Amino acid sequence: MGMTITEKILCSHTDLAEVHPGMLINARVDIALGNDITAPIAIAEFKKAGGTSVFDREKVVLVPDHFAPNKDIASAEQCRVMRDFAREQEITHYYEVGIAGIEHALLPEQGVVLPGDLVIGADSHSCTYGALGAFGAGVGSTDLAAAFMTGEIWMIVPESMKIVLHGKMQKWVSGKDLILYIIGKIGVDGALYRAMEFTGGTIRDLTMADRFTMANMVIEAGAKNGIFIPDRITEDYVKTRAERSYLLLDSDPDAVYHSVVDIDVNRIEPQVAFPPLPSNTKGISQVGDIRLDQSVIGSCTNGRIEDLRIAAKILKGRKVASHMRLIVIPATQEMFKSAVKEGLVDIFLEANAVVSTPTCGPCLGGYMGILADGEKTVSTTNRNFVGRMGHRNSEIYLASPAIAAASAVLGRLGSPGEL
Repeated sequence: MGMTITEKILCSHTDLAEVHPGMLINARVDIALGNDITAPIAIAEFKKAGGTSVFDREKVVLVPDHFAPNKDIASAEQCRVMRDFAREQEITHYYEVGIAGIEHALLPEQGVVLPGDLVIGADSHSCTYGALGAFGAGVGSTDLAAAFMTGEIWMIVPESMKIVLHGKMQKWVSGKDLILYIIGKIGVDGALYRAMEFTGGTIRDLTMADRFTMANMVIEAGAKNGIFIPDRITEDYVKTRAERSYLLLDSDPDAVYHSVVDIDVNRIEPQVAFPPLPSNTKGISQVGDIRLDQSVIGSCTNGRIEDLRIAAKILKGRKVASHMRLIVIPATQEMFKSAVKEGLVDIFLEANAVVSTPTCGPCLGGYMGILADGEKTVSTTNRNFVGRMGHRNSEIYLASPAIAAASAVLGRLGSPGEL
């Protein structure tokens, strides 16, 4: 019996000849990732367990991105714990403010994560790396501590479900719209502890930015990981970035899937996820008159240079509505630099937007865009749970950069076609 790409990657990190769904395995990791919220807990557990040196200083990655640059004394202490540990252990891939960015955009950009890798991160959106044809999954800080020591992780091999996308996307429809539509179709537990494997004719022309966005949000359907079969577009992205060799894998023709979901993208218009769940989706033509207070363009989901270009195209020559706040956050320093060189930052500033240094800030209700009681925001982030971005009586509407930019100008939920 054949194996899916997820099963092949997991198998290649064990001494087993084959793996199948439901098996409990111990697997070697290529990257063990922590950030300024989760790594300090892992470091404390590492030391409590008697750890003195990490298993491989090249494979432990530490990125301060959630509350960095430090927003207060507590966050400064968190970052110091991680910084001191990185120096003590001589961690190769520690990224200080000024070099760092949002972890799940930074690691692919820098060639740290590659196709065929097994990546664990103490952050739920570590599933992003599946866009490269890698296995990426979130774990708890104690699991990360164990990986720091041993270089291994135990897990149950997930079942795979195949998401087949075919057809041509409408104007302004992006990977964000596709994944919101899929989550709306299957629900927040529709892929519970499964691998979501994306395939079909639509995928062949999908940009890496769109693939990252889609893989990033599979956790919002309960998935263990999301994954794309590496192709020419993948190779074009990684070949100039890769720090080491990588493995391009595919699913076997006789691989067994839990289920197959067929999606005709011709019918999909830009999507908006209404609060309080990412599955509460509507097409933009069905949203009604929702007046907004804020728009956020950024995060590990949609803060890449391609996202910024789309937003700038819509905002050029226009102004943010007088009652609105527009916050634009490039996902990495390199993306910020590109936005400056390409004149995108000038467009944002002329539109009366605020442009921030890379940070996760507003996505998790940290800083740089906290919502007050009753305020409403459209955001390119990945979660709209109650209280996620501020006051529990605030409301979060998830959408693509195109919708977020157009809505900032309109002062309400709307599309570029209305401008």
